[in-house]
Amino acid sequence: MLAIIRPAVTLLLIFTGLTGIAYPLLVTGIAQIAMSAKTGGSLIQKDGRVIGSTLIGQPFTSDRYIQGRPSAAGEKGYDAAASSGSNLGPLSKKLGDRVTTDVAALREAGATLIPADAVSASASGLDPHISPAFAAMQVERVARARNVSLDRVRAIVDQNIEHPFLGIIGEPRINVLLLNLSLDAALRGTNG
Repeated sequence: MLAIIRPAVTLLLIFTGLTGIAYPLLVTGIAQIAMSAKTGGSLIQKDGRVIGSTLIGQPFTSDRYIQGRPSAAGEKGYDAAASSGSNLGPLSKKLGDRVTTDVAALREAGATLIPADAVSASASGLDPHISPAFAAMQVERVARARNVSLDRVRAIVDQNIEHPFLGIIGEPRINVLLLNLSLDAALRGTNG
């Protein structure tokens, strides 16, 4: 009996060491060397402190900034510890009321064509991207709040469009945090 158990235990320990310890450490080491920014959470630093991540959305409430899509993560939204969708279906009265209220507020602000991401939360509630149409819809508000021309803000928005991978995979999108940092950098020294 011991002749059968000893090789089995030995193989278990060897393969546990190889596949459970050595291989994960090797892959992690290679990833940290090859993609150090991504393995660290794609963090963005400003003046020596972390201000966000390109992977996680955050709220922007000032009129000076492009705002992200609605978030259902947590009670106030954009809570990474409560990342999830609202689980409200298309027949939900609560969801319908929220979307109706959001559409009415956007129309009151002057919007005519309202992109879906302007009134719908992402599955995680933390999507850092919006469509170029949603960003374009906010250009006038941002230009007015920063006291700069529409064309100047439009140009910054256009520079921040991430095009589909290989020109065909995915949709054009804009990372809200990176766009707002670009607005601050480009409009430094103006009233904005």
